[in-house]
Amino acid sequence: MSGKNIRVGLLAYGAIGDEHNQAIKATPDLSLAAVCDTNPERLKVALEISPDAKTFTDADLMIASGEIDLVVISTPPNSHYLWAKKALNANLNVVLEKPMALTTEQCDELIALAKAKDLLLVVYQNRRYDSDFLTIKDLIEKGAIGEVFYFESFVGGYSKPCSYWHSDKEVSGGAIFDWGSHFIDQIMSVISSPLKSVSGLNQKRVWDHVTNADHSQVTLTFNDGVQAVFTNSDLAAARKPKYFVLGTKGSIVGEWDHSSETVTDLPAIISVFKPDGTKQTVDNLKPTPFSFHQSLVAYLLNKTPMSVNAQQSRDVVAIMQAAEESASSLGALKEPVLLRK
Repeated sequence: MSGKNIRVGLLAYGAIGDEHNQAIKATPDLSLAAVCDTNPERLKVALEISPDAKTFTDADLMIASGEIDLVVISTPPNSHYLWAKKALNANLNVVLEKPMALTTEQCDELIALAKAKDLLLVVYQNRRYDSDFLTIKDLIEKGAIGEVFYFESFVGGYSKPCSYWHSDKEVSGGAIFDWGSHFIDQIMSVISSPLKSVSGLNQKRVWDHVTNADHSQVTLTFNDGVQAVFTNSDLAAARKPKYFVLGTKGSIVGEWDHSSETVTDLPAIISVFKPDGTKQTVDNLKPTPFSFHQSLVAYLLNKTPMSVNAQQSRDVVAIMQAAEESASSLGALKEPVLLRK
């Protein structure tokens, strides 16, 4: 790094690349030095925000260019391991999109390589910063519903899946990996007890044009009996709440906001239910803009620990991998090996 200027390269430029570009521009001590994509039109879009960035169509050339200190890898999931390994071997700090990789073996190798080279390896767990989730986490930590013993999250509806890589199991890892990378990470960040077992189930019943499951469910059971369930469905004509949390002194429900056609992009409407049946809708917390990218700077310049770390994201992959193994045997219980104690 040159002084306090951390030079960033974006590897693949889609919607999430644009999000990183905006964040880099708004975060002191970060600058977009390079962007790589095989589509020239996407490079043009990137330059509209950061006109001084150098453009590449060959990722190997960008990694070896000497122009960057950190690379943000936004390629499809089945290539995360490949590009992260190349970047770390080129002595670059690495931010990966979700999931970290498609197997725990790949994650463990990357973590060991980053440690050996004293480089940052972290996953952009952006859903940790969603206003609805931040609100639920804050309510739980303040004891608004007592001790939480059941946490359920749901995403989906009844719609034909897209034909992009998200719906290709070989590329995305499957329906559990696609959205589970977000929601299972959220679950693990609010439930602190040790995980006992994982059960998974995939249903393939309607959408034959893609290889992802039509409906997937993951059940996590913790040592103290706390349970969490994550469901991703393209066969849900009636949506369940986005969040449904039970505690010893009340409940939290996060209802989908149907004021827009893009329901999944809107924060849930959060309500707290008391034991007497009364309901109070609460205002969502406002997240600090670009807090993840600010924490990148704090770590790289001052070694300030980040709230998101590679071990957490690796454990999410371990859980999803165990869920897929469980699903292949119709829900048999699996015990993933986690780094978290």
